[in-house]
Amino acid sequence: MPLPEDDQVSTMVFDAVTLAQARRFNRQLGWAPRFRIRNRVIPVLIQSLLYLSQLTGAHKLARAHIRVERRVVHNDGVNVPLRILTGLRPARAVLLDFHGGGWVIGNAQMNDALNLAIIEACDVAVVSVDYRLAPAATLQQMLHDCLAAARWLLETQFSGLPVLVVGESAGGHLAAATLLRLQAWPQLLARIRGAVLYYGVYDLAGTPSVHAAGPDTLVLHGPGMASSMRLLTPGVQNEQRRQPPISPLYGALAGMPPVLMFAGERDPLRDDTVLMAQRWRQVAPVEAHLVPEAPHGFIRFPIALARQVQARTHAWINERIALAMR
Repeated sequence: MPLPEDDQVSTMVFDAVTLAQARRFNRQLGWAPRFRIRNRVIPVLIQSLLYLSQLTGAHKLARAHIRVERRVVHNDGVNVPLRILTGLRPARAVLLDFHGGGWVIGNAQMNDALNLAIIEACDVAVVSVDYRLAPAATLQQMLHDCLAAARWLLETQFSGLPVLVVGESAGGHLAAATLLRLQAWPQLLARIRGAVLYYGVYDLAGTPSVHAAGPDTLVLHGPGMASSMRLLTPGVQNEQRRQPPISPLYGALAGMPPVLMFAGERDPLRDDTVLMAQRWRQVAPVEAHLVPEAPHGFIRFPIALARQVQARTHAWINERIALAMR
């Protein structure tokens, strides 16, 4: 697939102070281990550390007057745990949120801080999906969980409110795949007024930037990325891995909602966003940005660059809600 023209994705502009801070943070990241899926032990260890870090999370939400509801919904033969966050003010829209974590770690609670900021800035409710994780679950089971959660939300809940989808990294992949699968229910897909996708994975056989990634990458282990994705889809060849919805990049995107996309210029997954923006733009409005000095996962970093990207996300969501309410 040819690379897109230069005008398909813009490079975000930041002042010199913001970029200098990002570079300093990157130098610190350079000392940290890179994430790589090689066996069951490392994901279990990271997941345990994640749970420990979340022990005080409920107090932070309570101080912000955020109500947390945990619900298990049944749809299409599966039970899917959800984490529903609502603020004090009535919700003007609802966000369906898919967390990241390389399909092997993470949970809905890990997005609380990001979702709290969106609730406060946009007056929305957030429904986060606790889909099953590999290796205990297959990729198809994860996709089934995500579709079941989306259908439950769109068919039975928050009647009349605009719906937007948010996904980060592996969650971006699952969000895009879920949108593709909702094409079987056009009336449900039409309820979704926008999608926000942070540095998603859209080709499980690997885009050019994945295969070219070297050992100097940050956050992600560059040389091991392609093999990690092969572990997620065992026993098949790359031609099969590129079939949608497993690889959303190759799906027919008719009916997709407007989308806001971000990728870091230092992310091995950069081309996934660049190429997906090119294809998505053929069917719906696209705002896509490359973020300078940003590696994978940058939206979570305690730096001004991440806050400015979040601010653009909040503004875009408010724009989409305003259009839906006309």
